[in-house]
Amino acid sequence: MHPNHALLDRLFDALNRHDHATMATCYAPDAYFRDIAFDLNGQDRIHGMWRMICSGDIKLSFQIIDADDREGTAQLVEDYTFGASKNPLRAGRRVRNNITSRFAFAEGRIRRQDDHCDPRAWASQALGDGIIGLLAGRIRWLRSRVAKSKLDKFLRESVHNH
Repeated sequence: MHPNHALLDRLFDALNRHDHATMATCYAPDAYFRDIAFDLNGQDRIHGMWRMICSGDIKLSFQIIDADDREGTAQLVEDYTFGASKNPLRAGRRVRNNITSRFAFAEGRIRRQDDHCDPRAWASQALGDGIIGLLAGRIRWLRSRVAKSKLDKFLRESVHNH
């Protein structure tokens, strides 16, 4: 098995264990992460996102398609509850998200990760088929703004709680 294949196995196994600290070690200090909502620069910011995601009920199935010295690809299926909260109490909505994840590697770590999925299908599951889901599924800027706000709030609150 190629070392970068093992790196991706370690990343995704850690996600299933909700082990954000191990996930963070998989990224280079100057790593970049992008998906349908996030544009994150640097290992610390990426780690913050994984801390937030790992605080939920995410489960992942994955298949590493390929990984060599420079790049890799994986197919992921994430299952989680979107929008659940304790205060105010909200049940949230179940999401099953199919993702193609592409990686660039450098010096045994992830330098870049680009996750691609169908934003309209995601928004329909996460937010419903009303106007909010319709807009979120079509306007990346809206998804990005909400995601950044949610991450910033999580990081502020986690500093105060520790």
